[in-house]
Order: sequence, then structure tokens, then C-alpha cells
Amino acid sequence: MGPSQALPGLVLLLLLVSSSASVLDDTCKSFGANHKDIGYDYCIKFFQADEGSATADKRGLAVIASKIIKATASSTGKRIAALKASVKDKKVRSGLDDCHDVYSEAVDELDAAVKGVEAGTPQGLKDAVTNLSGAMDAPQTCETGFQELGVQSPLAAEDSEFTREVSVALVITSSL
Repeated sequence: MGPSQALPGLVLLLLLVSSSASVLDDTCKSFGANHKDIGYDYCIKFFQADEGSATADKRGLAVIASKIIKATASSTGKRIAALKASVKDKKVRSGLDDCHDVYSEAVDELDAAVKGVEAGTPQGLKDAVTNLSGAMDAPQTCETGFQELGVQSPLAAEDSEFTREVSVALVITSSL
């Protein structure tokens, strides 16, 4: 095949990649316009964690987002376990126990959210939104527990980040 014969295939490939990248860009622009506290740049950075997002359609972005935050919830659970092993304060340990429980539940909810989005049915998408909303409660429940115990949360940064991540996934999934 000569260079002139390969050109139409290359143009088609570039259009497909450009179109998919446009989906990510358009999705993050819409998100950023409606969530100025989190913003476009955060949305783009969030999706850079998975190179498949550059070529994903909107439903694919919703699946990717749910998988990313499931990994974050799992990682937070591991951080909680490590903190519990090193913290001596009984109140902090109690708060960490509660946080471990809610993040474990979040992992299960996020697994169900991924399955719901992948199914692509109206009920699957409704279930995905419900599960994402449930996962969104984990960081606030965790932070409230520490406040009620009267101790500083050692997970404030993780809880804040998780909230932003779930916001991205929830907005995108809700728009399907």
C-alpha cells in the first residue's frame, strides 16, 4: 500500500481519536461549568489516571470514573488499616474502624455502579446513580464520626479527594 492509499485510513483514525478526545473535553467542560469548585482542570486530570478515557464515549467515561474511584476507595481502606496499626489513641482508632466500614461499603457500591453503567439499561443506570450516591456518603460519614469523637481526622485529605472524584462520576453517570 502506497502513501496515498494509507492517507484515508490515517485521516479516519485521526477523526476517531479527535472525536473521542472531544467527548472527554466536552464532558469536562460541562462538568467544570456546573461545578466551579472542582472545575474543568480537575476533571481532565482525574481522567488522566486511565489512558482509555482519551478514546472513550460518555458511557465509557462513566465506567472509567467508577473504576478509578473504586480503586481510590480500596486504597483508602488500606491506608486506614495502616493507620489503625500505628495509632494508639482509642478515639482515633474507633473513628478509623467506622471509616474502614464505610469505605468497604463504598467499594461494594462502586462495583455495583460499574456493572450498572456497563449494562447500559435504564435500570442499570438508575442503580449506578444510586450506588454512586451511596458511595458519596462515605467521606462525610467518616469526617462526621471524627467530629463527634472530638478528634482530628487523619483522613481529611483522602475524604476530600474522594468526594471530588465521586462528584465527577456521579455527574457523568447521571447525564447518561
